[in-house]
Amino acid sequence: MDKDLLVTKGITPIFSQKARADNFALKIGERASLVKEQGARSYGVVMTLEQAKVRELYAEENVQEYRPEKLTVEYEDGIQEEVTCYNLPVNLICGTNSAYAQKLLELTTALGFPDDFLKHIRSFV
Repeated sequence: MDKDLLVTKGITPIFSQKARADNFALKIGERASLVKEQGARSYGVVMTLEQAKVRELYAEENVQEYRPEKLTVEYEDGIQEEVTCYNLPVNLICGTNSAYAQKLLELTTALGFPDDFLKHIRSFV
């Protein structure tokens, strides 16, 4: 999730830090989601939000099919933590959305994520 996008919705993260999730692959259809995949590696930003704001955010029609899933991430300093990530069920990942993929590519490039991850995102553009 893009921190600036959250702020436009009136949601200010309490905590925000880059991290990676091993054994999860980023899939982009009409919408994006992480899916379990042995050997995969995805990068993103972990944000702590007020629970009321999370419920409000995921009540929106375009994301209400996302479900909370526990996964372990590793921050840049090597600390690992179990977090809740909202993912779309695999059977609902379909279609394409190259405009979304392009915006995500711009964001992940600005965040300085590894080239192999950026290349993966480019495959959806």
